Amino acid sequence: MTYDHDALFIGGTWTKPATDATIEVISPHSEQVVARVPEGSVADIDAAVAAARTAFDEGPWPRMSPAERIEIVQALSGLYAGRLGEMAEVITAEMGSPISFSNLAQAPAPWMQIEAFLAIAREFPWESRRAGALGSDVVVRHEPAGVVAAIAPWNVPQFTVLSKLIPALLAGCTIVVKPALETPLDGNLLAEMLVEAGVPEGVVSIVAAGREVGEHLVTHPGVDKVAFTGSTAAGRRIGALCGERLKRVSLELGGKSAAIVLDDADLAATLEGLKFTALMNSGQACVAQTRVLVPIGRHDEIADALAETVAAMTVGDPSDPASEIGPMVARRQQERVEKYIALGQEEGARLLTGGSGRPAGLDTGWYVRPTVFAGVDNRMRIAQEEIFGPVLSVIPYGSVEEAVGIANDSDYGLAGTVWTADQAAGLDVARQVRAGTYGVNTYTMDFAAPFGGFKASGIGREFGPEGLAQYTELKSVYL
Repeated sequence: MTYDHDALFIGGTWTKPATDATIEVISPHSEQVVARVPEGSVADIDAAVAAARTAFDEGPWPRMSPAERIEIVQALSGLYAGRLGEMAEVITAEMGSPISFSNLAQAPAPWMQIEAFLAIAREFPWESRRAGALGSDVVVRHEPAGVVAAIAPWNVPQFTVLSKLIPALLAGCTIVVKPALETPLDGNLLAEMLVEAGVPEGVVSIVAAGREVGEHLVTHPGVDKVAFTGSTAAGRRIGALCGERLKRVSLELGGKSAAIVLDDADLAATLEGLKFTALMNSGQACVAQTRVLVPIGRHDEIADALAETVAAMTVGDPSDPASEIGPMVARRQQERVEKYIALGQEEGARLLTGGSGRPAGLDTGWYVRPTVFAGVDNRMRIAQEEIFGPVLSVIPYGSVEEAVGIANDSDYGLAGTVWTADQAAGLDVARQVRAGTYGVNTYTMDFAAPFGGFKASGIGREFGPEGLAQYTELKSVYL
């Protein structure tokens, strides 16, 4: 399969780019070039925003009924369902996600989002009538927010793109999507489906580009709303730029989530669950539960068992279905994770498995050894800073109240789990931890419910009716 492309998807048509700049997509496993595609420039963004602006101000899309837009998005859903395997292979090729995870989540989860948003849109109160406090009725309308800039990261590229694209489309917005430089290929596959589904010209552009071009998109006067997923540092910058311009913004940012293991937890079930919740996508996930909080009396037992479980996971070629841990997306990310592993040792944490150095049997690729530290103090940098790799910190606690305090002692508040034989006790813990999403003996995302974070983990919510409402403006009409 060849992934090379020579055009950009601007305003719903394949367009010659304004410059000769090219993105070389490099396999994180082989370190060889997988594809060459155009890199978007400021001029390309200007063209994309102009197309979106015209389509919103003058075109049919915002003026269609919700039912008409639903019909077209439903067609997209059918096309997407037919290409899940292809999408999974593309994402694994470009960013190194293990194909087992790509087949489980990278491709199916975006399609599930489409179906969930379609169900929500059919019941959404686009226009409702209520009794006013002054004696007359009021009509309350949800109207499209306008031209949306959607900026997505590389770790779960389709998941984060569709969390913005689908509600924006259903709301009647037009949209310019900017994928990361590392992951431009899945966007091209999505563009083909948008055309086939019948999305009108001008409504969607997909332009992979770097940070400076992305900032131009954020500050563009033709953009009404910005939706961003990525690092907290970048989110702060984008939030500041939007604040200066009073531009609508939603931010889904970083995390340093805690998994609290209560004293009555079933160890085997907990370890099996942590393999996914802590190490999904090779640890390159904002919701990864990388702080594992355990009762002090069971610390060594659980830490040793966790290290044994992690050490037994298969690290290797992400295209091999047997691989559970793949490479980091880029050399810079590999180096970043290795620096944190060295820092953990310097800080005095006890290394149980992993550490620096290339995993055995892998001569190429941006791999790191899955690592477990024990005896970690929550004040250590490895417990406070987002590493974005397969590095876990086991932290002891003396009481459930102390465990909740440790979980909350973080700048972040995105996700978390509690593991226990007593669901009621788990729900009580969940109520006390300041995180936007939480699981009792599991972690998942239900696309009928809002997703997002407290504190430095973001502003706004995705999924559910709340996620759809992020792409609307409210209007009150007094009768």
